[in-house]
Amino acid sequence: MGGKQPGPGGTPALTALTAARIPFTVRPYTHEDGAPSYGLEAAAALGVEPARVFKTLMTSVDGALVCAVVPVSGSLELKALAAALGGRKASMADPETARRRTGYVLGGISPIGQRQHSPVVVDASVLDHATVFVSGGRRGLDIELAPTDLVAVTGARVAAIAGP
Repeated sequence: MGGKQPGPGGTPALTALTAARIPFTVRPYTHEDGAPSYGLEAAAALGVEPARVFKTLMTSVDGALVCAVVPVSGSLELKALAAALGGRKASMADPETARRRTGYVLGGISPIGQRQHSPVVVDASVLDHATVFVSGGRRGLDIELAPTDLVAVTGARVAAIAGP
C-alpha cells in the first residue's frame, strides 16, 4: 500500500493518515444516489468481501458521543458497545449531531480525522484481516489500511460489538 498524498479534494481522513505516516491506499468508487446501504455498495463496487468493509456509526453511550466501527456485513450491538465502555445504555446518535461533530456527511463518516474526537470502539473482527476498508471522508471514497493502523490512528478500543 502506498501512502498517497491527498491532492485537491483531499479529506481530513487522508490528511490525518498522511500526517501520521500511516500507509494506506485510496479506493474511490462510483457512489449511486439512493443506494440502500453505503457500506454494501462500497464492498460491491470495490470487489471485496463485506466483512472487510467497516462502517462508522456515531452513537451515544450514557449521553457521550462514541464512534463505533463495525463490518458492513453485520450490525452494531448497542448493549455490547455500552459494556465495552463500562456504560449502561447506548443508542444511535442524531444524524445532524453526527454530521456536526464529525464534519462528514452521512454515508461518508470516517473514523479518522473527525472535526471533534470521540472515543472509538472497533469490532474485534477487524483483526481477522490483513487490510480493511473504512470511509475516506466522503461517499464514494474508501481507504484501505492495516487494522492495527486503524486502531492506532483512532486510539480505538477493540471489542466484540458487532452482531449478525
